[in-house]
Amino acid sequence: MGRYYNGDIEGKFWFGVQSSTDADFFGVQGEPRYYNYYFEKENLPKIKKGIEKCKNALGSLLEPLNSFFEEKNGYNDKMLVDYLNERRKDIFPYLDKSDKFKEEEIKVYLKWYARLGLGEQILGCVKEKGYCNFEAELWT
Repeated sequence: MGRYYNGDIEGKFWFGVQSSTDADFFGVQGEPRYYNYYFEKENLPKIKKGIEKCKNALGSLLEPLNSFFEEKNGYNDKMLVDYLNERRKDIFPYLDKSDKFKEEEIKVYLKWYARLGLGEQILGCVKEKGYCNFEAELWT
């Protein structure tokens, strides 16, 4: 098995001789494109702990967020804020009528919700296969 480079030029790095970053020598530094993750059964306690942290951060918004994303095929921040504001008395009965969700505030919850979805995927994969291996592209 070799290490290859491809794009405008293609080739194979020399085994045991040439680094994957050898092109840095010519004046441009390469950028990594992926993070590699490998989870095993031994990681289950940490995976479950992470999922619980996500659920705690979402609190009473978890159920309405689940409902929203089950009902919708797509979304934007305004749609989500409008939906949550319609249900805000159910979510937070102690809120004053003037208290409303705002688009800039909802991004914090979306980050936790997205993270929860990833954690649940990892958990399901490890439970099914005994491991979970994937690459994640770097955010640029």
